[in-house]
Amino acid sequence: MKSLDRKLANIRAGRYTPQDFIIADAKDADMAFGLMAPGPARDDKGSQLDAVAPRDAYLGAMRAMTQSGLIDILLASASSIEILAQDRLFDNSAVTPAARFNDTSDIWAPRGGRYGQEPSQPFRSARLEALHPLVNLGLYSLTFSNDLTLDLRSLEAYSLFRAQAAALELRHFLEVFNPAFDIGLQGDDIGPFIADSITRCLAGVLAAEHPLFLKLAYNGRAAMEQLASYDPARLVVGILGGAKGTTRDTFELLHQAERAGARVALFGRKINYAEDPLTLVGLMRRVIAAEVTTVDAVRLYHEALSGQGIRPIRSLADDLEFSDALLKQEGA
Repeated sequence: MKSLDRKLANIRAGRYTPQDFIIADAKDADMAFGLMAPGPARDDKGSQLDAVAPRDAYLGAMRAMTQSGLIDILLASASSIEILAQDRLFDNSAVTPAARFNDTSDIWAPRGGRYGQEPSQPFRSARLEALHPLVNLGLYSLTFSNDLTLDLRSLEAYSLFRAQAAALELRHFLEVFNPAFDIGLQGDDIGPFIADSITRCLAGVLAAEHPLFLKLAYNGRAAMEQLASYDPARLVVGILGGAKGTTRDTFELLHQAERAGARVALFGRKINYAEDPLTLVGLMRRVIAAEVTTVDAVRLYHEALSGQGIRPIRSLADDLEFSDALLKQEGA
């Protein structure tokens, strides 16, 4: 049994412990940022350079994280999953491979692009029938626009996807973004709108087509607690990482969201842009297990960097600060 399935079974049965917290490494950024997806190139000591890494380095990072035993899911684009499956990376591995099943227009982020500023339009590059031999899990994303015509189009596309995925016995998890464009709501109103929209759209979905879990932005403890406690046996809530931020942000987001009921973390840039991704995820596990505080985790991370001769992006003092205002407010 893959670790994902074992942990989900415990969560749904009400047997959750911090050891059941699910971590996904999201390496699907090529479907958003194009050739900028691999992040910074690194020298032979692992320190980051002022250049973009090639795709081989990105694939190498996926292999290393999968082989580390620290994660439960590796999320990647269909083309990356194909390469890694041909390498038999996931044979005899506890890690579940997952492909990004759709790439709605609001994640298109080429340099100079402005797609994310406009309402999301449904689109799928990946073909489910072609992915079927390679994976049995993938990500589907939605962004609610608070516009009847646009949201109907998105929900109809999601309905069609679910029918096709069910016919192929493909499972999925559902990502719901905070809209980057104006939907007529501000601040504290965004979280309840998204929570209501999620539960409303899934109320008519039977178990065979229901997402395994959710991936959404952290909109504060109250919003997370309300959604996570609504139907914990069926609606498992996960958080997305968002922008890189400081290392303190990474650990605080995990700590605060798990305390509010999140049971999954799907981090992309927070892992990929870290000076030492493997050490970072190892400390993420220790934060979830309450073995170390978020502050101590940042200190231990910098000690590990120093021991390996890796230049940190920020000083320890700067990395102990918050760059996310909400995390700072709720972590105070």
